[in-house]
Amino acid sequence: MTNTVFSLVSIGAHPTSGRPRRAEQDARAVELGLQLAGDKLQVLHAGNIAEPTLRSYLGMGLPQLQVLEQLAGSDALPVLSEYLRDAGAQVVLTGSQAETGEGSGMLPFLLAEQLGWPLIVGLAQVESIDAGVALVLQALPRGQRRRLKVRLPFLATVDNAAPKPRQSAYGPAQRGELAAHEVEVEHDELFTGALLQPAKPRPKRLKVIKAKSGADRMKAATAKASGGGGQVLKGLSPEAGAEAILKLLVEEGVVR
Repeated sequence: MTNTVFSLVSIGAHPTSGRPRRAEQDARAVELGLQLAGDKLQVLHAGNIAEPTLRSYLGMGLPQLQVLEQLAGSDALPVLSEYLRDAGAQVVLTGSQAETGEGSGMLPFLLAEQLGWPLIVGLAQVESIDAGVALVLQALPRGQRRRLKVRLPFLATVDNAAPKPRQSAYGPAQRGELAAHEVEVEHDELFTGALLQPAKPRPKRLKVIKAKSGADRMKAATAKASGGGGQVLKGLSPEAGAEAILKLLVEEGVVR
């Protein structure tokens, strides 16, 4: 089973500088795959083999990284689906969302749908795999975990609840092999035809609770909300009511 564990990787971007780097969640998917399969792990990327950032994944101790060569703007979904099906993959690990490109987070869902596999969201740990059944831990909000049984093959998204990835070493990164595969390229018209623009920050409506200890955070999270700051407006003209609403929106930072 060790040679049928795959981790899918993409090119990340530093959140401040925007410079290319290994994607944080994809690196966690590689780390989890290494814990499962060791050096038998298969790591797969759909894109440009000349991208230097790919070697940062090899620096994690991988002897080889498979690259399905395609140009920017190509659809990775069909080539990944075909390759994984032909390779007899049993466990496929991915990040939950890409840091570059479309970054919609839909690839794992669409890939699982095409393959006809179950999908686990927020995989934290794979406890065991026996007789075609995997026992895994799924990360839930507020640090909770849920134990699940899933039949192989399956696909899972990995987020920040998974083990932290090991550092990338320069020597193994240069010694590792980038293996190219020619695939039939399919143009992604939906993405290339879209108009991309910087996202605008949304107004913050919730008060950020700053507490030093866990007890203080729990007290703040379970405290009963206190009211008394609102107003009840009755018998106003439409103009006066609209003015009151506009004033509230300005005070809350929704309208500037």
